[in-house]
Amino acid sequence: MIDETTPKGRLIAAAMKLATELPWKDVTLIDIADTAGLTLADIRASFDGKPAIVRGFVRAVDDALLKQARKPQQGEGPRDALFEVIMARFDLLNPHKQALRSIVRDADPDLAMIGSALSSQQWMLSAAGIESSGSRGVVRTLGLASVYASVFRTWLDDDDAGMARTMAALDRRLRRGERNLQAVEGACETVAGFGKRLGGIFSGARRDHSRPAETQSPAADASSATGNSS
Repeated sequence: MIDETTPKGRLIAAAMKLATELPWKDVTLIDIADTAGLTLADIRASFDGKPAIVRGFVRAVDDALLKQARKPQQGEGPRDALFEVIMARFDLLNPHKQALRSIVRDADPDLAMIGSALSSQQWMLSAAGIESSGSRGVVRTLGLASVYASVFRTWLDDDDAGMARTMAALDRRLRRGERNLQAVEGACETVAGFGKRLGGIFSGARRDHSRPAETQSPAADASSATGNSS
């Protein structure tokens, strides 16, 4: 999954190896460079710090997951397809569980990591054949992020080779999330419909306001005022 033929891959692999041996807060950039057989200049050329290396790992997982993604089978519902995609991601993460435990426990909040995580959710939706663009895509992405974050914590503590607890938690959260998503998307459609109707009302009002008023000629006005007619 991690391409160790490249400097970036070697640095990511070194960081994950060290995270299995040490608390992540104690792993330094020079430790990572030394373990990778590279220099700090090599790190600087590829990453701007430890959080960026973690984001590089997440990107590598995304790439590996998308390479093996297949079009959902006929008759397979969105929830089942998403279940398969997420469990495939956990399969890829399993060899790095101890390192991820260390990183999650010690990593400082990183706004860029949030963006990276949301991007991962979008791609997982796409891998499951679920549209992830537009306003609905935003709602689905945020909903999946909530589901995944909850199940990820369960997975970190699940040492069963078959990941039974993880699968049970994922199934439960996806079913609950599906119900919540249907309600939210229904509310979004209602708001969007109201917005379109309101826009139509204002658009019509602007057209009426901009239409020039009918005017009479000065002679007609005078004739009307004196009561004369031709």
